[in-house]
Amino acid sequence: MKAATMHNQRPFGPHLKGFPSGQAPLTRGQVAEQGWQLLRGDLALPLAVLKQSALQHNLRWMRDFCAQRGISLAPHGKTTMSPELWQMQLAAGAWGISFATVFQAAVGARHGVPVLLIANQVIQRAELDALALLHAERPALRSMFLVDATGQVDAIEAWATARRFQGRFEVLLELGIAGQRTGCRTAEEARQIAQRIAASPVLRLAGIECYEGTTATCDHAKDRATVQDLMDRVDAIAREAIAQGWFAHEEIILSAGGSAIFDLVAERLTPDLGMPVRGVLRSGCYLTHDHQRYRRYLCCVGERLSLAETLKPALEVLACVQSCPEPGLALLSMGKRDVGHDLDLPLPIWRSDAKNGSPTAVPAHWRIDALNDQHAYLRYNRSAPKDEWPELGETVASGISHPCTTFDKWRWMPVVDDAYRVVDAVTTWF
Repeated sequence: MKAATMHNQRPFGPHLKGFPSGQAPLTRGQVAEQGWQLLRGDLALPLAVLKQSALQHNLRWMRDFCAQRGISLAPHGKTTMSPELWQMQLAAGAWGISFATVFQAAVGARHGVPVLLIANQVIQRAELDALALLHAERPALRSMFLVDATGQVDAIEAWATARRFQGRFEVLLELGIAGQRTGCRTAEEARQIAQRIAASPVLRLAGIECYEGTTATCDHAKDRATVQDLMDRVDAIAREAIAQGWFAHEEIILSAGGSAIFDLVAERLTPDLGMPVRGVLRSGCYLTHDHQRYRRYLCCVGERLSLAETLKPALEVLACVQSCPEPGLALLSMGKRDVGHDLDLPLPIWRSDAKNGSPTAVPAHWRIDALNDQHAYLRYNRSAPKDEWPELGETVASGISHPCTTFDKWRWMPVVDDAYRVVDAVTTWF
């Protein structure tokens, strides 16, 4: 099934939040032809938008980062769940796309993603059924998922027996960190699981995976020590697996990398093991970046690498000042249904009224300190000059923290140029 047959040929229409209610459905190409200008108020707010120039910068930046280190990129597709953005990443040289679930991976495969890295355990019968069906539909597809327990291998083999499954799944052994996410904790566990995978008639051990992102602190010494310890463990089990003949292929995959301290794991993804190694970085948030949490992390990356410039925030949420009920408080037309708030509240960054249409930076005393379902509480200094007060009806754009939990609140996003003219659009498939 081709990607074009996966949805209506005119996927953008008034069923989508922020799309003009009287407008007939449009194709992606037709969206750009409408001449919509957000600073002119052509689309209703709230609206999440992507800055085209920042997207292009980030694609180039990460492509060059990986090329300079001889590693591959399989960015985490769960961040955006956007086929259009995945295709941009693949066109910029990504080896594949990572996912968190079989459902997400199936969306990727049916939109043309050739290599799926499911950076999670697969154990449910329904998910194994779906993955087997996906490969039956697409014989050229390559996928792999994570294993971190012999009990998981037992469950997969029991499913295969019940289903009379004749194929074999590629898997990566996952090493974890105590107190953190999934992954085996000890060297002995890792040896037992690797040996069990190698002996399985249903699985093939393709490599080793780990995830360091939850440990990031922006303390250079602490972060480096944590990553070095983790990657030392990866290196040790990889060498033992080679010596024991547990790997199924000549090329070994070593994969790691969130979006916070990926530069540190990148240093250790292509060790000299006497066999070909494909180091695979999985950073997902790099494409849109953000204005808060990951911006702070990338400042630390820039310090470690002595870079003048790293990634640029590409995702903003525009809202309207819809009420000014008392001095010091304005209510914006966006809330928990529109913008992520799991790590930090939105950060007001610019304002624009319909009279001049030019964005200007918001006063430093503006802040959002609470969200309801449909409202954001914008606080400001009531003693400030009146021209620094929010104006009823004006547009206020906010930066976000952690793009994953803003993307899942939208089924489409306009892509805009630096003058906020709509030049493209993307869909999301959550």
